[in-house]
Amino acid sequence: MQTELHSYNPAEGHGLAHDPLNAIIGPRPIGWIGTKSKEGVLNLAPFSFFNLFNYDPPILIFTGTRQKKDTIQNVEDTGEFSWNLVTRELAEQMNLSSIEAPVDEFDFAKLTPLKGEMVDAPRVAESLVTMECKLLSCNQLKDIDGVEHPSWIVMGQVVRVHIARSMIDENNIYQAHRARRVLRAGGPANYYEITEDTLFQMQRPSSKEHKV
Repeated sequence: MQTELHSYNPAEGHGLAHDPLNAIIGPRPIGWIGTKSKEGVLNLAPFSFFNLFNYDPPILIFTGTRQKKDTIQNVEDTGEFSWNLVTRELAEQMNLSSIEAPVDEFDFAKLTPLKGEMVDAPRVAESLVTMECKLLSCNQLKDIDGVEHPSWIVMGQVVRVHIARSMIDENNIYQAHRARRVLRAGGPANYYEITEDTLFQMQRPSSKEHKV
């Protein structure tokens, strides 16, 4: 049992060099989100607060701010977005797409926009896995006191999935390590890469095996 602890109330500050929460709850998959404005302008931006939250129907959720991202407004206006897998090969381009400037992120990061089959939102053609999503909800975040914060939680249903055949093995199983996918690890600039040598397996325990 640990007896020396650094404890704090998040509302009062963490007292460390960098907020540890996004490093503690991590590494996390990156929400590399493609959208199109109602005027037809393409947008691409990465979000570190992102994940899959259900199988059937498949639901993706990410959180962002209006002040820094056009994504939230575009999703609300059009009801559509794409998610694109960030791999080690695309990591630098993903980072470029996070720039806060009035630029076309696809052009700036030298990426190819690819129109969806069921949504009009652009996908990243170079990404090994992409998903097309339709908006379920977009709600402003409130704390336990009911105070609104400048963050919006976006929930979308996956309606189409595209996987590069190179990611599927001879047994028709998707192999995550083949992509060398990149995860956000907190801190000002920390990331992790998934490789085959970090993989290990554990089967769920059974009541029969443990006689309980």
